[in-house]
Amino acid sequence: MKEKRDIFDRIMGLPGLRLLEPFYHKYKEVLLYLFFGGLTTIVSIGSFAAFYRAGMNALIANVFSWILAVLFAYITNSIWVFDAHPKGFREHLRQIVTFFGGRVATLGMEEAVLAVGITWLGGPAVPVKVLAQVLVVIGNYFISKWIVFK
Repeated sequence: MKEKRDIFDRIMGLPGLRLLEPFYHKYKEVLLYLFFGGLTTIVSIGSFAAFYRAGMNALIANVFSWILAVLFAYITNSIWVFDAHPKGFREHLRQIVTFFGGRVATLGMEEAVLAVGITWLGGPAVPVKVLAQVLVVIGNYFISKWIVFK
């Protein structure tokens, strides 16, 4: 049986990248998580900035950006990062509920960082959001790895 190769495996097999292939395969999950975490962060910060600049309160803008980012993250994490293939509706539902539940927990952490950094300390909104995102990415990895896609 031939080993399943996704698009990222095929990219790493290209001439010039083959040298990095052993490193990639050893750390594939973390590398893909960081890649898609970076894209999720762009979705989150970009949509937050758009909502905030449109006049929305920072905490409300964050909730809307969170919804967009979590939808993006669930799709990319389940397909590429953790290669999750739930068997049946029940397992799929468990993954979705635990994924979104874990993200709600880190949303609470993020909202606290934004409330302190922007509302209480008067810091600039987007840089405070970037700081909060670093903490969120780390927390979300451990929740996804150990609880959601175990």
